[in-house]
Amino acid sequence: MPHPTPKNASTVIVIRPEPTSGFEVFMTRRPREMRFFGGFFVFPGGAVKKDDWSTEMLSRCYGLSPGAAQQILGNQLGPELSFAHWVAGIRELFEEAGILLSVLEDGEPVDMNNEERKTRLAQKRAALVGGATSFPELLKSERLCCDVGRPVYFYHRITPEHFPVRFDTRFFLARMPADQSPLVRSEEVAETLWVKPVRALEEFRSGSLSLAPPTLTVLESLLAFDSWQSFSTKYRLR
Repeated sequence: MPHPTPKNASTVIVIRPEPTSGFEVFMTRRPREMRFFGGFFVFPGGAVKKDDWSTEMLSRCYGLSPGAAQQILGNQLGPELSFAHWVAGIRELFEEAGILLSVLEDGEPVDMNNEERKTRLAQKRAALVGGATSFPELLKSERLCCDVGRPVYFYHRITPEHFPVRFDTRFFLARMPADQSPLVRSEEVAETLWVKPVRALEEFRSGSLSLAPPTLTVLESLLAFDSWQSFSTKYRLR
């Protein structure tokens, strides 16, 4: 039988500094009934959709051009599809964890401590997940733009051929916004966790944390950095 064609997808590894000079990553546990890695801890992400590079969506983005996105991904994809990977990662991060990487229409920072905005965005996130609104419509209603200049490209992986569901995934890094807090759980998330990469790997080896192969690869790669300073110096997260 022919192998299934992998779907384009994006994943965002959200990182924050922690008091001992190291850093933690944000992970979510997929509900056990999910077909793909159900019950496993992963990083937020999902499939790229055609709407992620629509004209309407492009008009609601700030900080990166399709041409620049294509170059960053090694000219392997067209400019629009390359750009859509950034959008898809940001959209999925908001849908799953309530973290929104955005700026005002003029590129200035958004005050996410505003309680009225928090309430509106929570309601609109639910509408987005339920299909009652689109991501560009949501952004337009709040006079926001998707901050595609914020996630930093990190890693590329294609699910091996023997899997029944396959993804061609680009992984991105993003610093956790200081004025936001992720959801504890959502429609696609059973549990969330902030953890140092070394600790996550220790728990995996002890059998107390279920991790998918691509997640393991990312965590092992992050072990190369012994401090937040060394990590942020290389990737310049903002």
